[in-house]
Amino acid sequence: MKNKEIKELSVEELKQKLAEFKTQQANLKIAHFVTPLENPLQIRKARRTVARLATELTNRENQ
Repeated sequence: MKNKEIKELSVEELKQKLAEFKTQQANLKIAHFVTPLENPLQIRKARRTVARLATELTNRENQ
């Protein structure tokens, strides 16, 4: 997800997406551990998306 898309989401949607991407990241890690993924950069993209979502959620809670 792009930052622009993230900023347009509501707080509830941010929490939903954060949980969704954390689950996706965990599944990718497990799948990569068992058998190497065809595209291991998916793990990096998921991790960075989780970080973007968490940062935006923290910013909104602090305001």
